[in-house]
Amino acid sequence: MVRGCFFRVFYVYSRCLMKNIARLILIVFTLVVLPLTAYFVMESSGATIDTAANKVAYDLPYPGILPDHPLYFVKIIRDRITEFVSRDTIKKAEVYLLFSDKRVSMSMSLAEKGKNKQAIETFSKAEKYFIKIPPLLKTAKKQGSAAPSSFVETLKLSNSKHRELINELLKTLPAGLNESLNEVLNINNEIKSDLESL
Repeated sequence: MVRGCFFRVFYVYSRCLMKNIARLILIVFTLVVLPLTAYFVMESSGATIDTAANKVAYDLPYPGILPDHPLYFVKIIRDRITEFVSRDTIKKAEVYLLFSDKRVSMSMSLAEKGKNKQAIETFSKAEKYFIKIPPLLKTAKKQGSAAPSSFVETLKLSNSKHRELINELLKTLPAGLNESLNEVLNINNEIKSDLESL
């Protein structure tokens, strides 16, 4: 009787152990073998995985009314008034950054709509606003009110985001527009070197 009980306990224990081993093998297979297999299959096929690590972590503002809208001129008037009223050099630099980022956002929206030339013109205007910022910051520094380092870092992030989006447009827009985009990229690189000298 005792002997039968011992075998029964051993039998139940071994079944539980086998179930746990089977679960462990299944977990290892799911967590290790399948992802490695998928990676090597993609690697051999030449496919690439686009990760968010390559993207610049900078959010552009909402574009608002686009240049193809009939009431866009109202936005231009408002922007000119805002620019005129901003007298402090740091505040004016912040306004120019906002105008530049908004126009980049507009440019991307126009490119999505297929209005490629207008998208490039808008991107060019964005970079022309941005290129006004470093001289303003140098003037402010000479006057004794240097820009906060956090603002300079924001400018560098924005510049990197603009460069990323220019490169994205270079890949997606027709090849005939590359010359105009390369001019915009040159302005962006000039801004980058100006920002590094701050």
